[in-house]
Amino acid sequence: MSTILIADDNAQIASILEEYAKKEGYEPVIARDGEDALEKFGQYAPDVILLDVMMPKVDGFEVCRRIRAVSNVPIIMVTARGEDFERIMGLDIGADDYIVKPFSPGEVMARVRAILRRVQPGEKASGVFSFENLKINIENYTVSAGGQDVSLTKKEIEILWTLATSKNKVFSRENLLNTVWGYEYYGDARTVDSHIKRLRAKLDAFAHPAWEIKTIWGVGYKFEVHGDEK
Repeated sequence: MSTILIADDNAQIASILEEYAKKEGYEPVIARDGEDALEKFGQYAPDVILLDVMMPKVDGFEVCRRIRAVSNVPIIMVTARGEDFERIMGLDIGADDYIVKPFSPGEVMARVRAILRRVQPGEKASGVFSFENLKINIENYTVSAGGQDVSLTKKEIEILWTLATSKNKVFSRENLLNTVWGYEYYGDARTVDSHIKRLRAKLDAFAHPAWEIKTIWGVGYKFEVHGDEK
């Protein structure tokens, strides 16, 4: 049974999400503020986190930062406002998804199902991809460059795996949304752009002259290899 940490100081919203989670067969754990969320994250090791942005004591952004420092657990940020800067900030600090209040509890559960399908062991693709100094192990979700570990979130690894295992193939943003997030995802292309930006920043800390994640303007992205491999 998958455990869902629901961190929201609104008791009514938390109760509704708790009820829906139980109906889906999940084990919900409720946190009423940011400090409580961090404590219960350490106590229960949840499989996915629904994290409200505006919480007392420690806000959702800071909770996300602290969890990302030690874990790649999927995080869905919940915000009461739809401003782009909040969505982009959440994605940039490591959230896998976001949802804006008011929302349908059924939609939230659909997002949770889509994420869990992609991170649970039975749903993972098998194999190891190696090219030049890059190695991706999709079985245990690890990436190394030049023999050094690269700290990536699960979603970043899935994007890199999708692109790298189809060298030089161009993926549109919609292709990546469908492949990595799934057809039940209700986000938009900016989600892909934010993840690619963060992924590139992490990979660029390591020299990779033989390959790059290239933007194909107006289309999408590809894992481009240089030299004779093209």
